[in-house]
Amino acid sequence: MAKSLKKKKPAAGKNTFVHSVLNVFTSHPQRSFNFRQISHALGAQDKGSRQLVKDILSDLEARNEIIQLRRGKYQLHPDLAVARFTGSTVTGIVDMKQTGKAYVITPDLPEDVYIASNNTHRALNGDKVRVHLFPKRKNRKTEGRIVEVIERSRVQFVGILEVSPGYAFLVPDDTSVPVDIYIPREKLHGAQNGQKVLARMTDWPEHSRNPFGEVVQVLGRPGDHNVEMDSILADRGFPLSFPAGVEKAAKKIQAGITPEEIARRKDFREVFTCTIDPQDAKDYDDALSLRPIGDDRYEIGVHIADVSHYVPQGGVIDKEAFERGTSVYMVDRVIPMLPEQLSNNVCSLRPMEEKLCFSAVFELDKEAQVHKEWFGRSVIRSDRRYNYDEVQKILEGGDDLWAGQLQLLDSLAKKLRKERFSKGSINFSTQEVKFELDEQGKPVHAWVKEQMDSNRLIEDFMLLANRRVAEKMGRRYGKQEPKTFVYRIHDEPNPEKLKTFSEFLGRLGYRLNTQGRKAISSSLNQLFRAIEGKGEANMIETIAVRTMAKAEYSTENIGHYGLAFRYYTHFTSPIRRYPDLMVHRLLDRYMNGQPSVQKQEYEEKCEHASDMERRAQEAERASIKYKQAEYLMDKVGMEFDGLISGVSKWGIFVELEGSKCEGMISLRHMDDDFYFLDEENYRVIGQSFGKEYRLGDPVRVVVRKIDLARKQIDFVMT
Repeated sequence: MAKSLKKKKPAAGKNTFVHSVLNVFTSHPQRSFNFRQISHALGAQDKGSRQLVKDILSDLEARNEIIQLRRGKYQLHPDLAVARFTGSTVTGIVDMKQTGKAYVITPDLPEDVYIASNNTHRALNGDKVRVHLFPKRKNRKTEGRIVEVIERSRVQFVGILEVSPGYAFLVPDDTSVPVDIYIPREKLHGAQNGQKVLARMTDWPEHSRNPFGEVVQVLGRPGDHNVEMDSILADRGFPLSFPAGVEKAAKKIQAGITPEEIARRKDFREVFTCTIDPQDAKDYDDALSLRPIGDDRYEIGVHIADVSHYVPQGGVIDKEAFERGTSVYMVDRVIPMLPEQLSNNVCSLRPMEEKLCFSAVFELDKEAQVHKEWFGRSVIRSDRRYNYDEVQKILEGGDDLWAGQLQLLDSLAKKLRKERFSKGSINFSTQEVKFELDEQGKPVHAWVKEQMDSNRLIEDFMLLANRRVAEKMGRRYGKQEPKTFVYRIHDEPNPEKLKTFSEFLGRLGYRLNTQGRKAISSSLNQLFRAIEGKGEANMIETIAVRTMAKAEYSTENIGHYGLAFRYYTHFTSPIRRYPDLMVHRLLDRYMNGQPSVQKQEYEEKCEHASDMERRAQEAERASIKYKQAEYLMDKVGMEFDGLISGVSKWGIFVELEGSKCEGMISLRHMDDDFYFLDEENYRVIGQSFGKEYRLGDPVRVVVRKIDLARKQIDFVMT
């Protein structure tokens, strides 16, 4: 059949088809495709056309224009991707280094573009830029010159003000900003030398080495707890308070529910329902209900606060929530996406109060297989507010009025989890550092929060709801295309990064099987179990996460690689994530038979949400780093046990046991020998006496110095 098809098809026609196949790869040079995906993209549905696609893929591989990553998965050859653009321009995002050099991350190429410090053209970290590519040199990285800043990532920066008689400079806190901002005296607006301020960049003249700016807000004295936390937030574009109009609109919203509204909803008020959250949580946005329905069947309800009922689309509260994108969880405070009247009161699923929800309800058997599902608006009354520690004690045999229900939920959650891992879900483990703060906000105790079955219980039911909502919206029914929807996506890892990671593990004595998706996930899970509690664990887990693509929001569903879900979204946290609020509105819209929304509009909203999520994560990590450094401020000269977590040409990184505080031992402070880096084997070796320090080795260190402003910790060996 395929041969006769080829004979009938003129050469020009086949050449056009070859060009169409190659165009799919060149349009997405970092993605991989199998023949089914290519066939779908080209509309090749009959047997003959699909065979032609297979033949063309073989020809392109033989000509080295595409490479086969693993059985049946192809990608554009990296050299072809670069050569295609050499001498022309590509667009991308700047990753600026402290030295002033940069890399531009672009979807047009399989590798980042190196930019020397003299070729950055007034670009700053995170900016969207246009890059002119230099001719590719053999065995050298792709290099270019930034020729245009298309869009600034931000124009406001936090730093310390240095005032001179005729002018001033803002020295940015962010070390990825390699220049100071010049501020004329008349633009200081009362700010004083040495204060921490928020400044706005107003101009960057063509021949000026420094951008010009003005002071927007005085934050206060460096080192003050509140000033430092506010600085971290302001530097990443998060407002420190709600506009008066938003607060006023929120205060007008009443928590009461009318009988008419209850009548429009499914009623779960008489079904056992509870919330399970951290001890210090105030916004309870999800609840679980359980009702046995006979024959080893159970009705499990995942009930989510119905924020969309109270926050009309396009209103002042909605616009503010969209701009923020997410709540930010700092060490000592939460910067909410919604005003407290909504997040902690009206929408929060507080115990023994009637609350409006958007629910995903499942009929499960004793093996946690779904037989029926229902999505819609509901009303609940939570019987009890639990924290994770309380539930953990109950799961371990503690007494409680609803112990049976909680233990049954845990049993079903474990079966959901087992099935997920059997299908290729990767068990990325995250360790959360917690602090006990005194009245002035100073950390007096630090520890690592353990992930328990009570945490996983909630997680598995939330994953179930998110997956099934996305599947309902994303599945194709007959010839009808799915309507525009918001997905949580996670792409496959870059093959080159995966290869590099595998080689890195090999030098440490570990093995990663990269032959297929399930093999990778299974091998990673085995790796995470093997390194648990070892000194290299943090470094390996960090590199593993960086090897993976970043999860983000999109209207284009490519599935979630890390979870091994073909369909996935975020439905379960609309109090603290704007995409969940979008999902609620879209789900309700489509269930009521309304037409699809405009795709481009929602894709732009997804991009904004992904960006704000990244900024929130940066702020949260920065607040932890600051508090870890502050925790050790009064411990200079004290000894601690730690594990070597990394090595570099500058020194040895050590992570302290218990607090996870990470600092560096500079090689120039190791005066018992001259030490040099053996990069291949992740160790430093003394030249004269041969003493070596390897990744993962236990060591005892002394706190030498703390630079709180830079969040840097220096150790020396005992």
